[in-house]
Amino acid sequence: MSSSETAFTEICARIGHAASQQNRTAKLLAVSKTKPAAAVRLLAALGQRRFGENYVQEALAKQRELADLALEWHLIGPLQSNKCREAAEHFDWLQSLDRLKLVAPLARWRPPTRGPLQVLIQVNVDDEASKSGCRPDEVAGLAAAVAAAAPALQLRGLMAIPAPHEDPAPRRAAFARMRALFEALRRDHPGVDTLSMGMSEDFELAIAEGATMVRIGSALFGARSTT
Repeated sequence: MSSSETAFTEICARIGHAASQQNRTAKLLAVSKTKPAAAVRLLAALGQRRFGENYVQEALAKQRELADLALEWHLIGPLQSNKCREAAEHFDWLQSLDRLKLVAPLARWRPPTRGPLQVLIQVNVDDEASKSGCRPDEVAGLAAAVAAAAPALQLRGLMAIPAPHEDPAPRRAAFARMRALFEALRRDHPGVDTLSMGMSEDFELAIAEGATMVRIGSALFGARSTT
């Protein structure tokens, strides 16, 4: 068994166990940013279909190289206004919607033949100056705008990256706040079904607090390149 297969099998088993403890399921998003297309192809051969990228141009290059595979591409990094057209045309999901002015161009540029762009609203749950994301009190307004942009856009839920405390207690509290926001959003938008939170170091805790999708990079692919 290759190292990729070992890591993938282990992560899937841990996700499945954590979710079963809550009588739910949780999906794996493999975060392939900075990793070569060949690494994505290896995981795809093992059955993984959802991949997350931070940067539009890097993702487009991989999409071209892997065009023979039926993959689902998620943009999880901050979206610049001048990248809205490429994001709308080439991604299946946008997990990082954080401001109102992005909604109209995303809807305008979404090709009807691709169906709706699946949208998660990114929340800056710990109010970190260095993090993207809207304030919790801005979620309702953004959600209403996305819902009004149907059928080009489809509101699916929320995403967050809590502050990386070594103590798990603050992370758990942040995940719990996200769960409360998610449940409130579902009351107004019954089609909402996705709470994306938790990464390699804390995904089991995130699932325990309500995550339905976890974003795993280093635990699958190894340490991220910094060059």
